[in-house]
This record gives sequence, C-alpha cells and structure tokens, in this order.
Amino acid sequence: MNYGLYLSASGVLSNTYRQDVFANNLANVETPGFKPDMPSIRQRDPEAIEDQLGFEGSNELLDRLGGGVLAGRQRINFAQGAHRPTNSPLDVALQGKDQFFAIQTTDSDTGETHVRLTRDGRFTLNSATNELITQSGHRVLDASDQPIVLDGEGVAGIGTSGQILLNGLPTGQQLQVAKVNNLDILTKRGQGLFVFEGKDPREAIQDPTVKPGFIEASGVDPIMTMMQVVAATKAATGNANMIRYHDQVLDRAVNTLGRVG
Repeated sequence: MNYGLYLSASGVLSNTYRQDVFANNLANVETPGFKPDMPSIRQRDPEAIEDQLGFEGSNELLDRLGGGVLAGRQRINFAQGAHRPTNSPLDVALQGKDQFFAIQTTDSDTGETHVRLTRDGRFTLNSATNELITQSGHRVLDASDQPIVLDGEGVAGIGTSGQILLNGLPTGQQLQVAKVNNLDILTKRGQGLFVFEGKDPREAIQDPTVKPGFIEASGVDPIMTMMQVVAATKAATGNANMIRYHDQVLDRAVNTLGRVG
C-alpha cells in the first residue's frame, strides 16, 4: 500500500476532528457561560519509532517522511466572557475565570446525586418546591452543599455577594461560589456543566463578588471561530485531494507501467 495514502488519511481524520470541534463552538455562540474547546493535532512518530522496531525495522526514507498526524489533547478556553444585562433578579454573573457555581445533579437510573460546576448563572425557582434551580432543572447549592430553598413568598433575588434575597431582604442563605485553581482537571458534561474526577478541587470563596442582573456571554468569538472552521475544512480537503492523487499514481503504476515489457 502507498505510504502516502496513510499520511494523507491521517490528515483528513485529524482535521475533520478539528472542524467538528470548531463547528460545535460556533453552534454555541449564543449559549450563556459556554467555554469553547481548543483542539490540537500533533506529529505522529514514524512506525519504526512508534512500534520500537529498532534499526532493522527502520526505513530511512519513510522515517524522514514521518508518521503523519494525530489528534492531540483537547483543552477548554476558560477566559472570562463578557457580561450581558438581563435585569432578571435571579440572573447572576461570575467575575473570575476560575470561579464556578455549584450544582446538584441526580442520576435518573440510580437516584444518586453529584456535585457539578457551571458558569451559567440563569437561575429560577421551582414553583412546586421553592428551590433555586438552573434552566435545566438542577438544584443550586449553598456553601454547605445543600440545595437552596426559599422559606416564604415574595420576590426572590440575589445580592452582590451571592446572598439570597426575599422581598429585598437577606434570607441568610448564599450561593456557593467555588474557586478551582487547576482548570485542566475539569471536563464538560453537557448542559453547561463541568465535572471532576478524584479529589474535590473546589476552594470556598469567603466573600465572593458576583454581578446580579447579568449573565456571562459565550466565550466564542464568531468571526475567529468561522475562520477556524474554514481553515480546518481546507486542510481536510487538501489531504483528501492528496489521497486522490496517490490513487491516480497507483492506477498508472498498475494499469499502465505494469504492462510495459
């Protein structure tokens, strides 16, 4: 098999992956609190090095060509997004890229609860239980990892330090605003949620400062992301064309040069 076909195919697969990631970012340009993913590709070692074949299994020409490319580590861009006013008393925005709200989710199969993190501060009240919840219906937690439940009727709101208000007066409850120093350990879980494995990375912020009546806009730059989609598409198309050229060369070698003599 033509070695160039493998190199070109790796370019198609890797750049198609990049195209998909950038397209997903672009689709979330209006999603509050969304953090764009940053895909990468890396050079693949030649087969002799990758499989540790040693000198006998090495081919100098092929080794110089390399082994193509592979999808590299995908990271999340946690840069602070712009604040967008909503004037809703239960909307609130964070003011640091390493800060998160704590959310409680429930496994529909086992009923087990889990603590998740989010940057999406669009909260509302569950009319049946008077609990503070997210747009997806997940419970919002206080500093003690307990769901926030309002006791009484009236107009609920959130103060600048995350305190829960009822008719403009503090209720004694407060949003949990947690800090995560190592953002690389967080992974996405859909619905604007982030999860972590192993040791809990949250650090409590004693006197948080939030911005009521605002939400954090998506971190996606639409123009830059569209350019990234186009660039990844061009790279994938270029490698696909190389596969076609290699196929034409093989066709000539088998069906034309093979009949000579």
